[in-house]
Amino acid sequence: MATLQQFATPGAFGLLVGMIVVCTIFALRPGHSRSEKRRLDAYAGKQELKGVQLSGSLTARTLAPAVRRLVRGLAQGMPRERIEATRAKLVQAGSPGGISAIDFMGARILVGILLGVAMFMVSSRLQTLMSGLLIGASSAALGYLLPAVWLGMRIKKRRNEIERKLPDALDMLTISVEAGLAFESAMLRVADRWDNALTRELRQAVLEMRVGAPRDEALRRMAARSDVAALRTFVAVLIQSSQLGVSIAEVLHSQAALMRQKRRQRIEAMAHEAGIKMLFPLVFLVFPALFVFILGPSIPRIIEALGGAGGF
Repeated sequence: MATLQQFATPGAFGLLVGMIVVCTIFALRPGHSRSEKRRLDAYAGKQELKGVQLSGSLTARTLAPAVRRLVRGLAQGMPRERIEATRAKLVQAGSPGGISAIDFMGARILVGILLGVAMFMVSSRLQTLMSGLLIGASSAALGYLLPAVWLGMRIKKRRNEIERKLPDALDMLTISVEAGLAFESAMLRVADRWDNALTRELRQAVLEMRVGAPRDEALRRMAARSDVAALRTFVAVLIQSSQLGVSIAEVLHSQAALMRQKRRQRIEAMAHEAGIKMLFPLVFLVFPALFVFILGPSIPRIIEALGGAGGF
């Protein structure tokens, strides 16, 4: 009985940790994007529909829907404003994995619950019950906040990528329009040349235009999805110039020059900040090592000299 009790807690802890990993993977997987793509390919004659319905592993067809129903059930009580804000953040992050807002909120709750229960079971065996409750609650809060931190990092990374690629894309747009291409064709040319967050947004904007959306509205949606100040400014200037009848080539040429100048100023600002950022590692990491390397061999002699002087 003692041996069984000794191994019960580690076994339960390992089981809960495995559940956390499995549930997180299946909860953050795209809901039906891949299956819908395969169905569209089947309707187009690329493959058989029966093969589409039976494709995928047994685990993906049995466990994933159950976990998804659990995740959505956990997020049913969330406020609608919170879900809409999460949906906007997911769009700004580039819709990672094709996960929906309600799935993401439910996955946060599920990860927090599983992590909190696992840490409570471990800490309550090693410490008091009150300490276990405190550690479990802290772990649950941490598990709930970690996906939001990850999402914020994805948004920041995507914004930086769009801001870095925008000057080169505008140069390519300017060259293509001045060569005689239409603006939509020039956007597709840029999207075909590179594969990054900005070119994917350009491709999506062109697809919206082709299905009937006005160009100004498609550009506004692209700026809203990206949430980058430089891109919003460019879209606003482009829409205003088209309403006033100004040539798109002239607008693109001036905006490309302005974006190149802003990029040069941003690089110069980062170069000026490099000295301040290097101060901390120099003072706390490099200088102590240099002092130990230079003064280390002479420290015994200094101690002997001071000791001899004191004795005298």
